[in-house]
Amino acid sequence: MDGVTGLLPGGYWDEGGTLHRDFELAPLTGRDEELLAESGLAESASLVTAVLSRAVRRVGDVSPISEHVARQLLVADRQYLLMKLRRSTFGGIVRGSVFCPWRDCGERVSLQFQIDDLPVQEAGERAPYFTMTLSSGSDVDFRLPNGADQETVSPLVPRNEAEALSLLLARAIRRIGAKSSPAPDDVAALSPIERSEIETEMERLSPRIELDFDTSCSECGRSFVVPFNLQQFFFGELRTASDLLYREIHYLAYHYHWSEREIMEMPRDKRQKYIEVLADEIERLNSGA
Repeated sequence: MDGVTGLLPGGYWDEGGTLHRDFELAPLTGRDEELLAESGLAESASLVTAVLSRAVRRVGDVSPISEHVARQLLVADRQYLLMKLRRSTFGGIVRGSVFCPWRDCGERVSLQFQIDDLPVQEAGERAPYFTMTLSSGSDVDFRLPNGADQETVSPLVPRNEAEALSLLLARAIRRIGAKSSPAPDDVAALSPIERSEIETEMERLSPRIELDFDTSCSECGRSFVVPFNLQQFFFGELRTASDLLYREIHYLAYHYHWSEREIMEMPRDKRQKYIEVLADEIERLNSGA
């Protein structure tokens, strides 16, 4: 498959203050799949950074995409690129199952949807930094959360979500009133109302991908919301498919006598096209046609 192109819902601001939105995404090769499947990073934000630095050819005029640049991308932009990468690797259809959450039911519910149907909301405004006036009268400068924030904050979320949010705000806020580069204690001193106002404004300005969708149980007929963890799902697919990857390499090497390096440099769809051709040829020979 050729590279995927498109526009980020947010965009990357370089150090010179130029916004870059158009991107080109290369399909994962067999080597990429192997490295990601064997990564010890689990489904972490750090793994998303590693994936994007390997797969994104460019963002605007910025190329190559280093891990540093991948970390500076907005959270929704990283999700959007991961969504497009999942589509180019495994196709547009997502299949899975969940259990009905109603206690008196609990039946397995099958799910299927097109990944391109996930609603994408573009940024409300585009700027590297924003200024707002709180109800208390203080002015606050801030930026929107990015991948570096994800990597730092994510490990805290399971243990203390409030602490994680405080750390996120401390990283994103650049000025409170007359205080530039405020310390974490300055952010912690904000009132709950002030913090809520900042969080609400960040949410309004940020691009977003809606990963929760409504479904219903075919057994009891009741509706419920399913949260779709794109990151976890995609990396889980890569790990599940790692055994198939080695079988594909063996099959192609056995019949074509290609080296492992040559086969591992191919993206999944190209490997599978060759396998389909081989399967048709073997069937034709076996049938005596």
